[in-house]
Amino acid sequence: MTHSHLVEDAVRWLRSYRCGVVLSEQACVSGEMPDAIGWKRACHSVLVECKVTRADFLADRGKPFRVKPNRGVGCERFYLVPAGLIDNKELPEGWGLLEAVHGRVRMMQPSAKNLRSAYGFRCEMNLLLASLRRVEVRIEPQSITDFLKWKNRMAGYNRGSLPKGLSPAAEEFNVFLEDESELTTEPANWRAVKP
Repeated sequence: MTHSHLVEDAVRWLRSYRCGVVLSEQACVSGEMPDAIGWKRACHSVLVECKVTRADFLADRGKPFRVKPNRGVGCERFYLVPAGLIDNKELPEGWGLLEAVHGRVRMMQPSAKNLRSAYGFRCEMNLLLASLRRVEVRIEPQSITDFLKWKNRMAGYNRGSLPKGLSPAAEEFNVFLEDESELTTEPANWRAVKP
């Protein structure tokens, strides 16, 4: 089992965990480079750190954002490891444990849901904005706004109607555009923990 295989498993697991946006191995301003991180509704983030060896897991403890957990990202935080690599008792406070077994991910211990601080939230915003900028550089000379309006261009090519099977942007399902005041309950993790 390689680190890259675990990262692929983490990305798949985050999608199955209902994260609508998932990034892997992207750096943020704090120096943290999450192996995989995803976001659910209400800006709820889920971090997955992949460790293939015990030495790698033990070395992770010395990173600045582990020594001072309020400097890290993720409302929920998990380690994803091969089965049996670490014990629940070895986890940092609040962290969850995922194990990879034959390409499947099992949750061995859930994470607390309120681990992110206001500083961590800012780091996540930086991570998302830096990722958007990377996209914009790759699609130049087009802007992100123009790129996101591709359906308008498609309708233009088809004399005002969208190709069969496409919905207007206003009808696309995107939980991140839903009014959070309409949510029946506010997630417990919505309020950031104090640094």
